[in-house]
Amino acid sequence: MKKLSNLIDKAKGIKKKKIVVVEGQDLPVLEAIKQAIELEIIEPILVGEKQSIEKALKETEIPLNKVEILNSHSPEESAKNGISLVSKKLGDIVMKGLIPTDTFLKAILNKEWGLRTNSILSHVALFEIPNYHKLLLITDAAMNIAPDINQKIHITKNAVNFMKNIVEEKPKVAFLTHNEKVKPGVQASEDAAILSAMAKRGQLGEIIADGPLALDNIISKEAAEHKGIKSEVSGDTDIIICPEIMTGNALYKSLTYFAKAKAAALIAGAKAPIVLTSRADSAETKLYSIVFAVVNS
Repeated sequence: MKKLSNLIDKAKGIKKKKIVVVEGQDLPVLEAIKQAIELEIIEPILVGEKQSIEKALKETEIPLNKVEILNSHSPEESAKNGISLVSKKLGDIVMKGLIPTDTFLKAILNKEWGLRTNSILSHVALFEIPNYHKLLLITDAAMNIAPDINQKIHITKNAVNFMKNIVEEKPKVAFLTHNEKVKPGVQASEDAAILSAMAKRGQLGEIIADGPLALDNIISKEAAEHKGIKSEVSGDTDIIICPEIMTGNALYKSLTYFAKAKAAALIAGAKAPIVLTSRADSAETKLYSIVFAVVNS
């Protein structure tokens, strides 16, 4: 796929998904929900104080008959009731509304009724970049601060799982560092080399992977060839695995603000896709994030 709008076409071709919005009176979130309703790809369940939700629905001009409202009296109750629905498979996607992120994630990780799996949670961001020839996924820009090798294994598998419905062939994965050479004593470089070896032995799923690779070698085949690097991944990468959160976050924001890239972002590694967008995210990003979740639920 070359554009995030292609995801909409894909989402329209599958059954509508039930999306549970925790504290569903959030106006910017409801604007995105409204667009997704009009695309006929979701059935929303809004959890929170009923009167506040109804007021917000009126402001956003969403008909009451287009949503289901589950009344609750506190953010904690909303989180438990909403996330429990998804845990019981009565909902397909969960989305953060007007609730503190800590409260939301604490509920996600609840051992009794949450959405925990054997994996860790990780942030996946799918970008449409003007000067890149296809969609590119970057991870992790928001969840894991300094992942060790075991966490990077989970992060990689989460990313691959969320790209299997996007790419037609084996996803091409690049392990990002500052240099293409393995540097003993440099953790990111050593981890990239180990992960590449694991990928070649099929331990990370059906993927083609390489690393360590610097960013220019990842996105430009010409740059890689100039350095004498022969890689199936260079210039045709589907997924970039960042070494730690600062790199991932800087790359995410650089693409957004400098390259004017469009984005869709989710939390992976749970029983269901989690839409957790920032207040600063555009309405378009919120919509594409919902669509990305629909395609992967």
